[in-house]
Amino acid sequence: MLGMVGVPEPHSGWTFITSHARVLAAIADNPNVRIRDIAAHCRLTERAVQRIISDLEQDGYLSHTRDGRTNTYRIEPDKVLRHPAEAGLSVASLLSLLVQDETDRGKALGPTMAHTL
Repeated sequence: MLGMVGVPEPHSGWTFITSHARVLAAIADNPNVRIRDIAAHCRLTERAVQRIISDLEQDGYLSHTRDGRTNTYRIEPDKVLRHPAEAGLSVASLLSLLVQDETDRGKALGPTMAHTL
């Protein structure tokens, strides 16, 4: 069943990328992004985004400064990922996979993988 053009269907089940990674990628794309816009982009509630930002700040992956009503976020690119299976992988390496122009995604996969998609 197809939804409205440009509006993805609701998703249930597992995904390859966590909500924490999606929120971090949205912030990497625009350090002044509003929580409302992160929520819309990541298809999360604003409350969920606030919780995720709090998690990321509490563990030192993210910090913010406030200027009036605007938050400016700062990501710690050298901080390593939490899971032991990703030991040694930095936030920067994760974001290099997640924050790309759509047109570059096929090139990044290489010719073999791009044709199988």
